[in-house]
Amino acid sequence: MEKRQRESWGSRIGFILAAAGSAIGLGNIWRFPYMAGSNGGSAFILIYFVFALVIGLSIMIAEFAIGRRTGLAAVGAYKSINKNWTFAGVLGILTAFFIMGFYPVVGGWALAYVVKSVTGLLSNAGSIADAFGGFISSPVEPLIWMGIIVARGIAGGIEKASSILLPTLFVLLILIAVRSITLPGAGAGIEFLFKPDFSAVTGQTFLAALGQAFFSLSLGMGCMITYGSYLSKSENLPSNALIVTLMDTIVAILAGLAIFPAVFAYGMEPTAGPGLVFVVVPTIFAEMGALGILFSVIFFIALTVAALTSSISLLEVVTAYLIDERGMERKKAVYISGTIMLVTGIFSSLSLGVMSDVKFLGVGVFDFFDILTDKIFLAIGGLLLAIFVGWVVKKEDLEDELTNGGTIKFPLFNVWYNLIKYVIPVAIAIVAIMGIISIEQTSLMIFGLAIIGVLAIFSKKL
Repeated sequence: MEKRQRESWGSRIGFILAAAGSAIGLGNIWRFPYMAGSNGGSAFILIYFVFALVIGLSIMIAEFAIGRRTGLAAVGAYKSINKNWTFAGVLGILTAFFIMGFYPVVGGWALAYVVKSVTGLLSNAGSIADAFGGFISSPVEPLIWMGIIVARGIAGGIEKASSILLPTLFVLLILIAVRSITLPGAGAGIEFLFKPDFSAVTGQTFLAALGQAFFSLSLGMGCMITYGSYLSKSENLPSNALIVTLMDTIVAILAGLAIFPAVFAYGMEPTAGPGLVFVVVPTIFAEMGALGILFSVIFFIALTVAALTSSISLLEVVTAYLIDERGMERKKAVYISGTIMLVTGIFSSLSLGVMSDVKFLGVGVFDFFDILTDKIFLAIGGLLLAIFVGWVVKKEDLEDELTNGGTIKFPLFNVWYNLIKYVIPVAIAIVAIMGIISIEQTSLMIFGLAIIGVLAIFSKKL
């Protein structure tokens, strides 16, 4: 097959915004607040930040390096260095595939709530919880225009979309956060966010924090390898990874400031779980009267933007695989990926309503995708990457890649390398084991591990 000209980012800022757009998604605005609320608030947040800036940043640098070094997406990147490790790349594709199955569903909820905010949702605060329960029984999927954006290609799709959507997200969150922290009684929410109570920290807190770091930064699913493969050789990989990680962290803080001060100001419960955004937040806005409608619209537009940027990156992981490994043209690859996302999303959404009685290995489709990725695939994907980079890839090749052939400095290279080789694999392994044994559905746990085992056994044939 004739090697095609690989697409590339049009500018450094375009890449940074796209990579940040992948990292900054529902993990920050939908998942981060309820994870923080359910795990003790500021103590969880502090541990999360440490994990994000040490383990998460190190893994992101590694993914960028492997992607750019090989010029290939996840599967090809692993296979070109060592065929025995092809399965690790396939696991990344499978992880993105499974997350595609439920992520856009939540994005569809956010898009619907933009409209619902101005069509009566906030008129009766007491009925919002019931309204959400009734709503999620019917699928609303904003996937067609996501597919169109990705189909236009890297420089013409992801880069342009992110350059508009990500700044919009920042502005919207800042507006909501300013309003939230100026509410009477908001001080308790700010204290919840920034005054750690380490007596509440348990092993589960560390498990949740590291899992959130991987989920939030889009690590362990081949996304950052894929994005790195489109980078020019002149880009400073450690610097770019640091910028993306910091931007992701800032958005997480903004999301916390947008939600928790208002939660405490109106006497709501911070441990509301996944329904925090779709039940508690609209209830808060309902208490604000006419102004609440405006802020509700703004908030759910921000949440939709977050879902869109991450869904684009998930599509790109599968799309790049079809282009690199199956020789497809971009539009055909995108249409196939988009169709997969649409079909799995529909089944995921239906599993919360009319198909709620249909179980696979003890859970519905939505939970099937969520549990497998959050508890097994993401952590093991990150673990495999750390072992691969630390023990399989040559140290001199990594140093050459991260210093652009010696033209730029990376003074912390040896610190990073030792972290990747010795410290991070052990840390991730501990968390991965804890996460796996915490799965209540034993058959589902065995199924997830069996998938990885089968991929490893047949890796050379993939």
